[in-house]
Amino acid sequence: MRKLAFGMNQSLDGYIAAPGDDLGWSVPSDELFQWWSDRVGATGLALYGRRLWETMSSHWPTADQQPGATPAQIEFARRWRDMPKVVFSSTTSTVDWNTRLVTDDAVTEITRLKNQDGGSMDVGGATLAAAAMRAGLIDEYAIVTHPVLVGGGTPFFTALDNWVKLSLVETRTFPDGVVLTRYETRR
Repeated sequence: MRKLAFGMNQSLDGYIAAPGDDLGWSVPSDELFQWWSDRVGATGLALYGRRLWETMSSHWPTADQQPGATPAQIEFARRWRDMPKVVFSSTTSTVDWNTRLVTDDAVTEITRLKNQDGGSMDVGGATLAAAAMRAGLIDEYAIVTHPVLVGGGTPFFTALDNWVKLSLVETRTFPDGVVLTRYETRR
């Protein structure tokens, strides 16, 4: 059985995007960028909602060919292109870069994928992660908290019907006061 993780940057007040989908507050330090890159390199399968897919696929497929691309950006772009991905969308018609499109029920497909053999899976995108969270499918939460209050936007956590008990498995501090807390779901 595969493990499913949900990891995102969040503001101190719990948002992954400020109003207007503004992500300008979450620019990573070199050390944090490397942590995210290593995470992508270790992911067996990435699950994306449409909006996050559009954001990622509009930049990373060719980011390594841009003038001034750093070695870390080149490495991340390569890892991102190579990583198997599934996009969940009822409005997107084509995907590329080692990606498969799913238009059916996301929870059913994520459950099927979890029951297969293979490497760990990461879920990204607030709406898709919320569906997996409500269905009790997430095994790990990696919360990268930035010391900023944005006052609203897209929340990291969704409303739940039941409590989810977690165990702290890692904490780490990055430059600029950014803190990683990683939790596993207690079942």
